[in-house]
Amino acid sequence: MANYQPLKARYDSMIYKRCGNSGVKLPAISLGLWHNFGGVDNFENGRKIIHCAFDLGITHFDLANNYGPPPGSAEENFGKILKRDLARHRDELLISSKAGYDMWPGPYGDWGSRKYLIASLDQSLRRMGLEYVDIFYSHRPDPVTPLEETMGALDRIVRSGKALYAGISNYPADKTKQAARILRDLGTPCLIHQPSYSMFNRWIEDGLLRTLDEERIGCICFSPLAQGLLTDRYLKGIPKNSRAAKPHGFLKPAQITEEKLAKVRRLNEIAQRRGQTLAQMSLAWVLRHPQVTSALVGASTTKQLENAVGTLEKLQFAPDELRDIERALKG
Repeated sequence: MANYQPLKARYDSMIYKRCGNSGVKLPAISLGLWHNFGGVDNFENGRKIIHCAFDLGITHFDLANNYGPPPGSAEENFGKILKRDLARHRDELLISSKAGYDMWPGPYGDWGSRKYLIASLDQSLRRMGLEYVDIFYSHRPDPVTPLEETMGALDRIVRSGKALYAGISNYPADKTKQAARILRDLGTPCLIHQPSYSMFNRWIEDGLLRTLDEERIGCICFSPLAQGLLTDRYLKGIPKNSRAAKPHGFLKPAQITEEKLAKVRRLNEIAQRRGQTLAQMSLAWVLRHPQVTSALVGASTTKQLENAVGTLEKLQFAPDELRDIERALKG
C-alpha cells in the first residue's frame, strides 16, 4: 500500500445527492470513523478501508474530536492516511468533524460554548494536518449555553475559513428550527443535520424530517444499521471481533435480546426475498426518505463497505415490502 493509486472509475457507480439548499453533493453512502480507526485499532486495516471507500466513490469522511479511543486518535490516524495517500486528492474529499461531548478536563472541554467549539476545531485541524474541514458540527445541543452563542461560534468558524459549512447533530426538531433561523440571520445557513436513525430508532420521523424539509437542510443519518444489529452478524450470537464484543464498544451484549433478534431474523427473511443482505435492505430503508441525503456507515472490513455500497443497486421498495417490514418490527 506504499503507493496507493485510486481507481480511475471510482465515480462511475456512486450516487451523489444534493445536500439541502446548497451546491454541495454527498455520496449516498458515507464513511464514519466513530469506530475502528482509533489508537486501539489496527492502523493498516483502517488504511485499507479508507482506500476502499475512495475507490468506491465515497468522498465524505466523517469524524469528531472525541472519536477513538483514545479521544482524538481517529483524527490523528485519518490525518496520517490523508498525508500518505490522499493529500493530492484533498479537493475531491468532503471531511467533517464535530465538537460537543467531553474532550478535555476542566469547564471548557465539553458542550457548546464558543470557547470550546473554536478551541476544539483548532485541535482537530492540527491532528488531521488540515487547514480547514468542509463541515463542522455542533455535536449536540447544550441545555445551558444560549443557542445564539453556539450558532454564533459556528458562524465565526465558517467566516474564519476553518470550515466551509456549518452543521448540527442530535438536535430535536424545535431546536433545529431555532438553530436554522439563527444561522440564516447570521448569513451562514445550516447545511446539514446528523441524527441517528434506523429501523430500531425512528425518532426523526416525529417532526425532525418535516422540519429539515421545511428548512431545506440536508440529512445524513448515523447508526443506520443500529451498531451492526441490522446485519447478519448477530443472528447466531456475538462474534469475537464485533462491536458488542469490544469493551469500548457502544453496543452492549445486554442490548442484543432474544426479542430483538427475533425481529432481526424476520427482517433478514424479507431482505433475502428482495435479493439483498439485511444490511443493504436496512440502508435502503433509511435512504427511502427524500430528505435523507446520505447514510453514514462504519466498517471494520473492506467487505462490509463493499456490501454497503451494493445497496445502491436496489433502493426502491414495493408497498407490500414496506408493510412486511412494519409487521416484522412490531413482532
